[in-house]
Amino acid sequence: MSDKKQVMVFIEQSEKKIGAVSLELICEAGRLAKKLSAEVVGVALGYGIGEELAALGHYGCKTVYYVEDERLSHFTSNPYAKSVVSIIRKQQPEIVLFGATTTGRDMAPRIASALKCGLTADCTELQIGEYKSKGELFENAFLQMRPAFGGNIMATIVSPESFPSMATVRPGVMQLDTPDASRTAEVLVEESDLSDEDFLTEVIEVVRREKTVNLSVAQIIVAAGAGAADPETLALVRKLAVTIGAELAASRPLVDAGLLSHDHQVGQTGTTVRPNLYIACGISGQIQHRAGMVESQRIIAINSDPDAPIFRIAHYGIVGDLNAVIPKMIAAYKEKA
Repeated sequence: MSDKKQVMVFIEQSEKKIGAVSLELICEAGRLAKKLSAEVVGVALGYGIGEELAALGHYGCKTVYYVEDERLSHFTSNPYAKSVVSIIRKQQPEIVLFGATTTGRDMAPRIASALKCGLTADCTELQIGEYKSKGELFENAFLQMRPAFGGNIMATIVSPESFPSMATVRPGVMQLDTPDASRTAEVLVEESDLSDEDFLTEVIEVVRREKTVNLSVAQIIVAAGAGAADPETLALVRKLAVTIGAELAASRPLVDAGLLSHDHQVGQTGTTVRPNLYIACGISGQIQHRAGMVESQRIIAINSDPDAPIFRIAHYGIVGDLNAVIPKMIAAYKEKA
């Protein structure tokens, strides 16, 4: 166990590739660790990925506790959870972060149950601050923010007497820092204490489906909402996206209607994005959608309703019919191009 406080990140990997959410969490852990005078560490499971783990130092990870076992090459719930519980008990970190992915959402509750500690799911913001409860002041408390009550409010959840405090964090919400290739992480190989009985299932075959779009890395996004639900208007929105070299996204109503796949969805139950430019076409701007795109550098909103909530966060607003506004935008762009 380190003498220094630790903020620990579970490192997701697949086919020797580190998950993007893990890199984001290392950067966020660095910001939390600075306020706690702690160090950022990772916990990773797998086989033959030592070199990839050392590169986590580029983002500020000091040490990676690596359980190497060929049986851990692919994710399986019980062995993964048991291994991480063992590392946490040994290292005693103050905070443990997981990505709010299918893997993180599977593992984190199992680990919290085993450790009998607090866990906040689907966080969109993390802070270190003061918290007062029952007359007691907790300094450097771990404050975990997430949408609640269907996304209608933002709740701050604190478990100051829990050790460790754990959270799952939505991919794409934390800022990824510029990597520093001069830094590398120390990879400490931990002995696996797993038996064959711990593996209740066996991975026979891995079938992967490539995403039709990767919104999390898009720099320009054109998003269609309920106001573009008819085929002609949606085709116009798609044409605008193609014209300006943007990715096409959507709010939940279009995805629920089957007009676009879930890969295109932005919002609380979709992807969180932070592009340089986000053009919202016919999107009312309910909090569930805003939670996924409010960090965009520039937001242009087009809506026929002047009171639409999207205008409250838009840098530029256009009140009008999409079928009239979008063709003019396309023509203006082509004229300047």
